Amino acid sequence: MNRSEFLKLAFGASAGLMAFRSFGITPTQTEGPFKLPPLPYDFAALEPHIDKMTMEIHHDKHHKAYVDNLNKAVAGTDMAKMDIDALVKSISSSTPAAVRNNAGGHWNHSFFWTIMSPKGGGAPKGALADAINKKYTSFDNFKAEWAKAAGSRFGSGWVWLIKSGDGVEIVTTPNQDNPLMALAEKKGTPVMGLDVWEHAYYLKYQNKRPEYVTAAWNVFDWDKIAKNYGA
Repeated sequence: MNRSEFLKLAFGASAGLMAFRSFGITPTQTEGPFKLPPLPYDFAALEPHIDKMTMEIHHDKHHKAYVDNLNKAVAGTDMAKMDIDALVKSISSSTPAAVRNNAGGHWNHSFFWTIMSPKGGGAPKGALADAINKKYTSFDNFKAEWAKAAGSRFGSGWVWLIKSGDGVEIVTTPNQDNPLMALAEKKGTPVMGLDVWEHAYYLKYQNKRPEYVTAAWNVFDWDKIAKNYGA
């Protein structure tokens, strides 16, 4: 998809979403065990760092599509009886691509929404800060390594901070994979993550991924991320 096609789709999707909401209607979901979680804040809450239109399209279009397609992919199988955590952890190289991609997309985005907040920003404290400093010597060095990882992930994917053993480590995954999956090259429990697919930032930042990565520091919810680490 080239830039003009992307923008046409994005603005068309946004117009459709606003039309739905003007009549008090929310987009319907397909039948199935997996549901689209509501965004835990208003679509405009993360502005100016992440714009309202991007959040509308990202949640109501992209994330919804992962949920709908996952429900179709697992229909009539034992996977439909699993919760999303168990399903994602079971994903191996033999898992059908439709399940792998859409289960990953659903889990990743459900996690992503919760680690951002309009009251975000600042720096980690307590045990999480200690773990980051032990691994990366300082928060500034951690941010530099995070930016390097996010920038070097070719194409679509995610950058993560995972808890691995007693420490933390920055890793990246392609497409909608994550470090919980059985097939993950480096396994661990996600503590925080950043979506570096173009749909996460293109409307505001175009091809300037580093600017988006920098802006995200203003919305990361360190209280929530610390709880993830502690859990």
